Amino acid sequence: MVRSYGVKVHKRKKREENYDKEEDEVEEQSIQAAKKKALTSTKQDEDVEKKAREDESKEEEEEAPLEVLEGIPAGPSDQKALKRGVIFVLERASLEVGKVGKSYQLLNSDEHANFLRRNNKNPADYRPDIIHQALLSILDSPLNKAGMVRSIYVKTEKGVLFEVRPHVRIPRTFKRFAGLMLQLLQKLSITAANKREKLLRVIKNPVTQYLPVNSRKTGLSYSSEKLVDIQKYVATIGDDMDLVFVVGAMAHGKIDNDYTDDWVAISGYPLSAAFCISMICQGVAKKWNVL
Repeated sequence: MVRSYGVKVHKRKKREENYDKEEDEVEEQSIQAAKKKALTSTKQDEDVEKKAREDESKEEEEEAPLEVLEGIPAGPSDQKALKRGVIFVLERASLEVGKVGKSYQLLNSDEHANFLRRNNKNPADYRPDIIHQALLSILDSPLNKAGMVRSIYVKTEKGVLFEVRPHVRIPRTFKRFAGLMLQLLQKLSITAANKREKLLRVIKNPVTQYLPVNSRKTGLSYSSEKLVDIQKYVATIGDDMDLVFVVGAMAHGKIDNDYTDDWVAISGYPLSAAFCISMICQGVAKKWNVL
């Protein structure tokens, strides 16, 4: 009886050892499976991360044209690949910011006449409505809607130069326009809604570095002795050249620069900047058959 009991104990011990061995094998298999799964998961994560980086780089490449580069004139987003175009430079624009009371405002002769007089300034010189009307005249023209206005540059009386994209929507009312200009002069740029594109941005002087080399730069001045018919004048310029028109956006006086190739008067009467621009757009539109 004692021997049989010992045998049973021996067999049970052997079975227990086999059970322990099986458990170790199962545990080792589980560890190996977990390691393999972790490696697979890590590889998948690396592949996903690599694909995300590739997609991100592709998106950056696609969005790269939206980034505004220094010295490159901007054109409308739907502009066709044309060999010709027109560029407007609006000089001496009355856009000055002043602190009236506790807030900063865009100074104009209608609302801040007393403030300007107290500061020994002539209210007649503060006419931001002129540049407002001039910009609307350019942006509303069939020439611009046809994608033939390449760039618009505005230089203020204080020498600040900024670019206006031809496809921007300028506010129709002066009050909202004044708020937009105030924001531009304070933040130096205006970005499109839900986009990275800068529709208006302050840029470095001089404006000549942004103008095409092969271009005809024409300045408008009522005091010029060269009186021309604008349609006949632009008709004499080759189609392979860009047209640059420099127009004054001030109440009185004249513009003076050294980069224009020619100075002309398009009427025997003094005209507003907006009307001069309208005549230019009509003349160029007729030259390029834009209806």
